[in-house]
Amino acid sequence: MRPKIFITQPVSQSAIERLRAVADVTLNTDTAHIATKSELLNAVRDCDILFCLLHDRVDRDVIAAGSRLRAIASMKITPSDIDVEEATARRIPVTVISPIVTEATADIHFALLLAVARRVVEGDRLVRAGIFPGSQSAHLLGAGVHGKTIGLIGGGGRIGRAVARRAQGFSMRTLYWTPRRKPESEEREAGIIYVPYDQLLAESDFVSVHAPLNAETRHLVGERELRLMKPTAFLVNTARGPVVDEKALVRALEERRIAGAGLDVFENEPRVEPELVAMQNVVLTPHLGSAVKELRNDMANVVVDNIMAVLENRQPPNCWNAEIYQ
Repeated sequence: MRPKIFITQPVSQSAIERLRAVADVTLNTDTAHIATKSELLNAVRDCDILFCLLHDRVDRDVIAAGSRLRAIASMKITPSDIDVEEATARRIPVTVISPIVTEATADIHFALLLAVARRVVEGDRLVRAGIFPGSQSAHLLGAGVHGKTIGLIGGGGRIGRAVARRAQGFSMRTLYWTPRRKPESEEREAGIIYVPYDQLLAESDFVSVHAPLNAETRHLVGERELRLMKPTAFLVNTARGPVVDEKALVRALEERRIAGAGLDVFENEPRVEPELVAMQNVVLTPHLGSAVKELRNDMANVVVDNIMAVLENRQPPNCWNAEIYQ
């Protein structure tokens, strides 16, 4: 019998065609619908491979329901929201993708930075509403970007350095902080200046979040940190939502302790704090970091490479819990 694969949302057609050549494939065809837990439970009961995306929560119950599961193939770099311990106990490989989203994520990061600083979304809404205040009107005065200071939290990694390269094009002074400082040679090459965390917050016009999510970084940006920022500063987060205390951010924005925020990730995705949605000085995008057609095609085919290895009884090239093969 051909193996059965369930895909939790549409992915690139080339990836689906590769899978259909060797397996029976079913999928949720709605690009705007995140599979519910009930839908995942029903799907895994009758499939050999679960092909899941970043937003899917594959918990102990879902894994236990998949009595014939041979692999959980994720299209994300780290298996957050997958119970890897449970999968490992059942000797089910959990696969991920290689870190190929760097440049696309840096692009959306700078897009958010520019959009919130120059009030692009507000301007778009006015024009669509038939309102044109005048080409030199003070109606939508924003903040400049060129020559300003950007501070990268956790900025020594791939995406932080990619944002730093873009900042150079705007003649920005680029600060960074991370628990483990980079060698000075790497700092010079990247054009970044190491400073203590509190100094970064106090001096930056744009505070950019690039820290990975773990126990130490949850709410790394909270009430105390937001109070250290300039009232003219903006927060931009394309890393992980829980790195920022969203309720503290709402208070800082409501009290005008910071100027605005650009957010591609949220603490309780897909739910977003209603207060953020209502604010004009906040630009919100639904986790679009890797939403580039060519990149998503590559990402989906990396997942297929992992699945093909499992079907051929080989260790997948991107297996998170490789110890099950030892």
